[in-house]
Amino acid sequence: MELLNALVEKGLRRELPTREEALAVLATSDDELLDVVAAAGKVRRAWFGRRVKLNYLVNLKSGLCPEDCSYCSQRLGSEAGILKYTWLKPDEAAAAAAAGVAGGAKRVCLVASGRGPTDRDVDRVSRTIEAIKERNEDVEVCACLGLLSDGQAERLRGAGADAYNHNLNTSEATYGDITTTHTYADRVETVQQAQAAGLSACSGLIAGMGESDEDLVDVVFSLRELDPDSVPVNFLIPFEGTPLAKEWNLTPQQCLRILAMVRFVCPDVEVRIAGGREVHLRTMQPLALHLANSIFLGDYLTSEGQAGRADLDMIADAGFEVEGAGEVTLPVHRVDPAAAAGGCGAQGSAGCASHGEGEGGGCGPCGGHAQGTGHGAGQGTGHGDTAQPAAAGAARTDLVAVRRRGTGTDLPPNA
Repeated sequence: MELLNALVEKGLRRELPTREEALAVLATSDDELLDVVAAAGKVRRAWFGRRVKLNYLVNLKSGLCPEDCSYCSQRLGSEAGILKYTWLKPDEAAAAAAAGVAGGAKRVCLVASGRGPTDRDVDRVSRTIEAIKERNEDVEVCACLGLLSDGQAERLRGAGADAYNHNLNTSEATYGDITTTHTYADRVETVQQAQAAGLSACSGLIAGMGESDEDLVDVVFSLRELDPDSVPVNFLIPFEGTPLAKEWNLTPQQCLRILAMVRFVCPDVEVRIAGGREVHLRTMQPLALHLANSIFLGDYLTSEGQAGRADLDMIADAGFEVEGAGEVTLPVHRVDPAAAAGGCGAQGSAGCASHGEGEGGGCGPCGGHAQGTGHGAGQGTGHGDTAQPAAAGAARTDLVAVRRRGTGTDLPPNA
């Protein structure tokens, strides 16, 4: 297929595809799907080999967010029956993080609901970062606390944070349809503040909110211009009790096409399969590893994920390997500024990479945007394996399981 051959060549040169090419990937047929995966897989392997980076979420403060993000179970007015609790103590958060590290996670993502942190909150998170690094010196720590004020990114960096996550989520043109309590520009500014402070930027999207293919391409092109080091790709979980509870728009095939498009546009960045992979990809999750080089281990913020052991088995069975703590995730030209003279694109166009996770606004981070994955521990992909397409306008409560274990409970975490 001429289109795919051209995209592979561009990906190997870090050259930006055209918008028409990106849209054409999303428009490919199911009969062409394996060809699309194989082509994008060549680009993924060229920059990241067969390594899969594991990330682990710790929800520092759950629920009661004043923002109105339509996709989020922690939003203002949410009727979702999620766990609600105030800030974890540093030692509690460090213990939760240690469970993820013991399960193989290389990065711990610290998330807190809310519009953004107060200076007191930054002090609290700084103590938490220090407590985590005392136990696990080499672990990467990414913070996701919402919109940042002047100087806060520098303080987090000084406390030992490695990255900051704040997702763009959707295109600028449609952002106001999803959230009204802050703007798309607010999100861009926070990512730029993190970058200016020397933090590795992590920023991604949520697919399945009713957006068009054009919107998906627009947000991914905007991410490439913003140049984060990692791009989490969330697939909306329509959480019962939120405005988007009936938006079941995705198929496993479309999710794979979206991941392939992101890989072609952002060839040399950490592409992370985040919230919703178990629900929407279901038994096709292993194919997604040929496109993305990073996933979340275990549970998400307010929802359950695939059992941690099942994640590890899936990676091994698919012929991939977990990235070790001593391995560098990003290609050398993204780690060494001298080698990155041309940016991510062959003609100086900005790249699209960073680490981290976290849904901006604090309420839905790195790969979990506060929704469910509908799977119990030890059940592999859970109900998603046999899920049938939802009737038009119907909610899918069978696929969404609220997290009732781990952080904020007395039960052991899923890691």
